[in-house]
Amino acid sequence: QVQLVESGGGLVQAGGSLRLSCAASGRTFSTYAMGWFRQAPGKEREFVAAISGRGGRIYYADSVKGRFTISRDNAKGTVYLQMNSLKPEDTAVYYCAAGASGLAITETWYDYWGQGTQVTVSS
Repeated sequence: QVQLVESGGGLVQAGGSLRLSCAASGRTFSTYAMGWFRQAPGKEREFVAAISGRGGRIYYADSVKGRFTISRDNAKGTVYLQMNSLKPEDTAVYYCAAGASGLAITETWYDYWGQGTQVTVSS
């Protein structure tokens, strides 16, 4: 019921910023919790951030807390990930996901996934 398309990835120097966007098709976007995950080369996919359907609850992985901000604009059907103070270890493919089961940090609780966007942070 939901198609997700990420954008905004690219190459940035350490200490720089990027904003990722994830556009969702269809209506009832606000009924889905949204999450961001990432997968670095040779690593397991890991949780980054999640936001509830209307933005009332937000969770971050400890590794990004204080640097990344997740937000959503339900009128536009879009979720964002503002990434500041980027580090080389943030380099990964970033995926957005939508879940009908409520806010969660477990990837198995999400039902729909985007194609991913590459973020590369140089030193």
